[in-house]
Amino acid sequence: MRLHSVPQWQGSGLGGASTRLPAGCEVLTALAEDLLGTPALRIPVGSDTSAAEHGILNRAALLENRGAQLTALENPEGPVLTIGGDCASDLVPIGVARYRYGPGLGVLWFDAHADINTPESSPSGAFNGMVLRALLGESDAEFAADPAVAPGRAVLVGTRAFDPAERDLVDSGVVRHVPVPADPDDVVKALREADVSAVYVHVDVDVLDPGELVGSHDHEPGGLGVERLVECLDALDEFDVIGAAVTECATRDRTEAAPLAPVLEALRRRLAP
Repeated sequence: MRLHSVPQWQGSGLGGASTRLPAGCEVLTALAEDLLGTPALRIPVGSDTSAAEHGILNRAALLENRGAQLTALENPEGPVLTIGGDCASDLVPIGVARYRYGPGLGVLWFDAHADINTPESSPSGAFNGMVLRALLGESDAEFAADPAVAPGRAVLVGTRAFDPAERDLVDSGVVRHVPVPADPDDVVKALREADVSAVYVHVDVDVLDPGELVGSHDHEPGGLGVERLVECLDALDEFDVIGAAVTECATRDRTEAAPLAPVLEALRRRLAP
Protein backbone atom coordinates (compact mmCIF):
# COMPACT_ATOMS: atom_id res chain seq x y z
CA MET A 1 0.00 0.00 0.00
CA ARG A 2 1.18 3.49 -0.86
CA LEU A 3 0.34 6.71 0.92
CA HIS A 4 -0.20 9.93 -1.06
CA SER A 5 -0.69 13.37 0.48
CA VAL A 6 -2.60 15.93 -1.64
CA PRO A 7 -3.08 19.21 0.26
CA GLN A 8 -5.48 20.72 -2.26
CA TRP A 9 -7.86 23.36 -0.96
CA GLN A 10 -9.16 25.23 -4.02
CA GLY A 11 -12.19 22.94 -4.28
CA SER A 12 -13.63 24.37 -1.07
CA GLY A 13 -15.74 27.50 -0.88
CA LEU A 14 -15.49 27.92 2.88
CA GLY A 15 -13.50 30.67 4.56
CA GLY A 16 -10.04 29.72 5.78
CA ALA A 17 -9.72 26.78 3.39
CA SER A 18 -6.38 27.97 2.01
CA THR A 19 -4.72 27.53 5.41
CA ARG A 20 -6.92 25.07 7.29
CA LEU A 21 -7.07 22.29 4.70
CA PRO A 22 -3.35 22.11 3.85
CA ALA A 23 -2.52 22.19 7.57
CA GLY A 24 -5.05 19.48 8.35
CA CYS A 25 -3.81 17.38 5.45
CA GLU A 26 -0.26 17.53 6.78
CA VAL A 27 -1.30 16.69 10.36
CA LEU A 28 -3.30 13.69 9.17
CA THR A 29 -0.52 12.61 6.80
CA ALA A 30 1.99 12.60 9.65
CA LEU A 31 -0.42 10.60 11.79
CA ALA A 32 -0.92 8.10 8.97
CA GLU A 33 2.83 7.75 8.41
CA ASP A 34 3.36 6.90 12.06
CA LEU A 35 0.41 4.51 12.32
CA LEU A 36 0.91 2.72 9.04
CA GLY A 37 4.70 2.71 8.97
CA THR A 38 4.62 4.07 5.43
CA PRO A 39 6.27 7.29 4.24
CA ALA A 40 3.92 9.48 2.26
CA LEU A 41 4.54 10.81 -1.21
CA ARG A 42 3.68 14.49 -0.87
CA ILE A 43 2.17 15.61 -4.15
CA PRO A 44 2.58 19.33 -4.85
CA VAL A 45 -0.46 21.48 -5.48
CA GLY A 46 -0.69 25.15 -6.34
CA SER A 47 -1.17 27.84 -3.73
CA ASP A 48 -3.06 30.30 -5.91
CA THR A 49 -6.72 30.98 -6.51
CA SER A 50 -8.20 31.63 -9.92
CA ALA A 51 -11.35 33.22 -11.28
CA ALA A 52 -14.70 31.44 -11.20
CA GLU A 53 -15.34 30.04 -14.68
CA HIS A 54 -18.22 27.99 -16.00
CA GLY A 55 -19.77 28.01 -12.54
CA ILE A 56 -16.68 26.58 -10.78
CA LEU A 57 -14.59 28.50 -8.26
CA ASN A 58 -10.84 28.27 -8.88
CA ARG A 59 -11.43 26.27 -12.05
CA ALA A 60 -8.03 26.93 -13.63
CA ALA A 61 -6.18 26.27 -10.37
CA LEU A 62 -7.96 22.93 -9.95
CA LEU A 63 -7.11 21.90 -13.51
CA GLU A 64 -3.48 22.83 -12.93
CA ASN A 65 -3.32 20.66 -9.81
CA ARG A 66 -4.22 17.47 -11.66
CA GLY A 67 -0.93 16.94 -13.47
CA ALA A 68 1.25 15.97 -10.52
CA GLN A 69 -1.39 13.61 -9.15
CA LEU A 70 -1.81 11.87 -12.50
CA THR A 71 1.96 11.39 -12.73
CA ALA A 72 2.07 9.91 -9.21
CA LEU A 73 -0.62 7.39 -10.13
CA GLU A 74 0.97 6.16 -13.36
CA ASN A 75 2.66 3.20 -11.65
CA PRO A 76 1.18 3.00 -8.15
CA GLU A 77 2.60 -0.48 -7.31
CA GLY A 78 -0.40 -1.43 -5.20
CA PRO A 79 -3.41 0.24 -3.57
CA VAL A 80 -3.09 3.93 -2.71
CA LEU A 81 -4.47 5.65 0.37
CA THR A 82 -4.81 9.35 -0.37
CA ILE A 83 -4.83 11.91 2.42
CA GLY A 84 -6.51 14.87 0.79
CA GLY A 85 -7.28 18.45 1.53
CA ASP A 86 -10.66 19.03 -0.08
CA CYS A 87 -12.92 16.28 -1.44
CA ALA A 88 -11.93 17.15 -5.00
CA SER A 89 -8.56 15.54 -4.20
CA ASP A 90 -10.34 12.29 -5.08
CA LEU A 91 -11.29 13.21 -8.64
CA VAL A 92 -8.04 11.95 -10.18
CA PRO A 93 -7.54 8.70 -8.20
CA ILE A 94 -11.15 7.57 -8.70
CA GLY A 95 -11.04 8.52 -12.37
CA VAL A 96 -7.86 6.46 -12.78
CA ALA A 97 -9.45 3.57 -10.87
CA ARG A 98 -12.51 3.62 -13.12
CA TYR A 99 -10.23 3.42 -16.17
CA ARG A 100 -8.22 0.52 -14.71
CA TYR A 101 -10.97 -1.55 -13.13
CA GLY A 102 -13.75 -1.08 -15.65
CA PRO A 103 -17.48 -0.42 -15.38
CA GLY A 104 -17.86 -2.67 -12.33
CA LEU A 105 -16.07 -0.15 -10.12
CA GLY A 106 -18.18 1.02 -7.20
CA VAL A 107 -17.58 4.14 -5.11
CA LEU A 108 -18.47 4.16 -1.42
CA TRP A 109 -18.74 7.82 -0.41
CA PHE A 110 -18.80 8.53 3.35
CA ASP A 111 -19.70 12.22 3.59
CA ALA A 112 -22.09 14.55 5.41
CA HIS A 113 -22.74 16.19 2.02
CA ALA A 114 -23.75 14.49 -1.21
CA ASP A 115 -21.22 16.24 -3.49
CA ILE A 116 -23.43 15.55 -6.54
CA ASN A 117 -24.24 19.05 -7.77
CA THR A 118 -23.38 20.25 -11.25
CA PRO A 119 -21.98 23.72 -11.93
CA GLU A 120 -25.53 24.72 -12.87
CA SER A 121 -27.19 23.37 -9.71
CA SER A 122 -24.48 24.28 -7.18
CA PRO A 123 -25.46 27.15 -4.86
CA SER A 124 -21.81 27.90 -4.05
CA GLY A 125 -19.67 27.07 -7.09
CA ALA A 126 -17.35 25.04 -4.85
CA PHE A 127 -16.10 22.00 -6.75
CA ASN A 128 -15.87 19.80 -3.67
CA GLY A 129 -19.68 19.81 -3.81
CA MET A 130 -19.60 18.58 -7.43
CA VAL A 131 -16.83 15.99 -7.48
CA LEU A 132 -18.95 12.85 -7.23
CA ARG A 133 -21.27 14.13 -9.95
CA ALA A 134 -18.20 14.73 -12.15
CA LEU A 135 -17.14 11.14 -11.54
CA LEU A 136 -20.57 10.12 -12.81
CA GLY A 137 -19.65 11.92 -16.04
CA GLU A 138 -21.87 14.99 -15.55
CA SER A 139 -19.98 18.23 -15.14
CA ASP A 140 -17.83 20.73 -16.94
CA ALA A 141 -16.25 18.77 -19.79
CA GLU A 142 -12.74 19.28 -18.36
CA PHE A 143 -13.71 17.56 -15.10
CA ALA A 144 -16.27 14.93 -16.13
CA ALA A 145 -14.86 11.41 -15.84
CA ASP A 146 -14.53 9.50 -19.11
CA PRO A 147 -15.17 6.64 -18.65
CA ALA A 148 -17.63 7.52 -15.90
CA VAL A 149 -18.70 5.64 -12.79
CA ALA A 150 -21.83 3.76 -13.84
CA PRO A 151 -25.26 4.89 -12.58
CA GLY A 152 -26.23 3.08 -9.39
CA ARG A 153 -22.64 2.18 -8.49
CA ALA A 154 -21.98 5.18 -6.23
CA VAL A 155 -23.23 4.74 -2.65
CA LEU A 156 -23.51 7.65 -0.23
CA VAL A 157 -23.17 6.73 3.45
CA GLY A 158 -24.02 8.98 6.39
CA THR A 159 -25.06 11.86 4.15
CA ARG A 160 -27.47 14.28 5.79
CA ALA A 161 -27.21 17.54 3.86
CA PHE A 162 -28.70 17.58 0.36
CA ASP A 163 -29.40 20.39 -2.06
CA PRO A 164 -32.67 19.89 -3.98
CA ALA A 165 -30.99 18.69 -7.20
CA GLU A 166 -28.93 16.22 -5.19
CA ARG A 167 -31.99 14.78 -3.48
CA ASP A 168 -33.61 14.32 -6.89
CA LEU A 169 -30.60 12.32 -8.10
CA VAL A 170 -30.75 10.01 -5.09
CA ASP A 171 -34.52 9.57 -5.46
CA SER A 172 -33.98 8.58 -9.10
CA GLY A 173 -31.60 5.77 -8.09
CA VAL A 174 -28.58 7.13 -9.97
CA VAL A 175 -26.85 7.36 -6.57
CA ARG A 176 -27.70 5.03 -3.70
CA HIS A 177 -27.91 6.25 -0.10
CA VAL A 178 -27.42 4.57 3.28
CA PRO A 179 -28.46 7.20 5.84
CA VAL A 180 -27.43 7.57 9.47
CA PRO A 181 -27.16 5.37 11.52
CA ALA A 182 -25.56 3.47 8.58
CA ASP A 183 -25.85 -0.10 9.72
CA PRO A 184 -22.89 -2.01 8.23
CA ASP A 185 -25.27 -4.67 6.90
CA ASP A 186 -27.10 -1.95 4.95
CA VAL A 187 -23.83 -0.70 3.47
CA VAL A 188 -22.93 -4.21 2.33
CA LYS A 189 -26.44 -4.71 0.95
CA ALA A 190 -26.21 -1.50 -1.08
CA LEU A 191 -22.91 -2.59 -2.62
CA ARG A 192 -24.26 -6.05 -3.41
CA GLU A 193 -27.29 -4.48 -5.11
CA ALA A 194 -24.91 -2.22 -7.05
CA ASP A 195 -23.22 -5.40 -8.38
CA VAL A 196 -19.73 -3.99 -8.04
CA SER A 197 -16.54 -5.88 -8.85
CA ALA A 198 -14.19 -3.48 -7.04
CA VAL A 199 -14.71 -0.66 -4.55
CA TYR A 200 -13.03 2.69 -3.95
CA VAL A 201 -13.71 4.18 -0.49
CA HIS A 202 -13.93 7.95 0.06
CA VAL A 203 -14.10 9.30 3.62
CA ASP A 204 -14.79 12.97 4.21
CA VAL A 205 -14.21 13.30 7.94
CA ASP A 206 -17.34 15.44 8.29
CA VAL A 207 -19.33 12.20 7.99
CA LEU A 208 -18.49 11.94 11.69
CA ASP A 209 -20.57 13.78 14.25
CA PRO A 210 -18.86 17.00 15.42
CA GLY A 211 -18.97 15.62 18.94
CA GLU A 212 -16.64 12.83 17.79
CA LEU A 213 -14.28 15.00 15.72
CA VAL A 214 -13.84 18.74 16.13
CA GLY A 215 -11.23 18.94 13.37
CA SER A 216 -13.46 18.66 10.31
CA HIS A 217 -13.72 21.54 7.84
CA ASP A 218 -17.53 21.69 7.66
CA HIS A 219 -19.47 20.60 10.73
CA GLU A 220 -22.84 18.93 10.21
CA PRO A 221 -24.65 17.58 13.29
CA GLY A 222 -26.15 14.12 13.48
CA GLY A 223 -23.27 12.14 12.01
CA LEU A 224 -21.66 8.78 12.58
CA GLY A 225 -19.46 7.84 15.47
CA VAL A 226 -15.91 6.66 14.84
CA GLU A 227 -16.82 3.18 16.00
CA ARG A 228 -19.68 2.92 13.51
CA LEU A 229 -17.51 4.17 10.64
CA VAL A 230 -14.88 1.56 11.47
CA GLU A 231 -17.58 -1.13 11.63
CA CYS A 232 -18.72 -0.14 8.13
CA LEU A 233 -15.17 -0.35 6.79
CA ASP A 234 -14.52 -3.71 8.46
CA ALA A 235 -17.73 -5.06 6.92
CA LEU A 236 -16.22 -4.72 3.42
CA ASP A 237 -14.10 -7.86 3.65
CA GLU A 238 -16.03 -9.58 0.83
CA PHE A 239 -15.18 -6.76 -1.60
CA ASP A 240 -11.97 -5.91 -3.41
CA VAL A 241 -11.16 -2.46 -2.01
CA ILE A 242 -8.69 -1.05 -4.53
CA GLY A 243 -8.11 2.46 -3.16
CA ALA A 244 -9.27 4.94 -0.55
CA ALA A 245 -9.01 8.52 0.61
CA VAL A 246 -9.53 10.51 3.80
CA THR A 247 -10.25 14.18 3.18
CA GLU A 248 -11.24 17.52 4.74
CA CYS A 249 -9.32 17.30 8.02
CA ALA A 250 -8.81 20.92 9.04
CA THR A 251 -6.89 21.05 12.30
CA ARG A 252 -3.31 21.96 13.13
CA ASP A 253 -3.57 20.03 16.40
CA ARG A 254 -2.60 16.38 16.20
CA THR A 255 -4.61 15.57 19.30
CA GLU A 256 -7.74 16.78 17.48
CA ALA A 257 -6.92 14.49 14.54
CA ALA A 258 -6.16 11.50 16.78
CA PRO A 259 -9.78 10.17 16.76
CA LEU A 260 -9.18 9.31 13.10
CA ALA A 261 -6.50 6.76 13.97
CA PRO A 262 -8.93 3.79 14.05
CA VAL A 263 -10.28 4.87 10.65
CA LEU A 264 -6.79 4.89 9.13
CA GLU A 265 -6.08 1.48 10.62
CA ALA A 266 -9.36 0.08 9.29
CA LEU A 267 -8.47 1.34 5.80
CA ARG A 268 -5.08 -0.33 6.08
CA ARG A 269 -6.86 -3.61 6.83
CA ARG A 270 -8.92 -3.18 3.68
CA LEU A 271 -6.02 -2.13 1.45
CA ALA A 272 -3.28 -4.41 2.72
CA PRO A 273 -2.47 -7.34 0.41
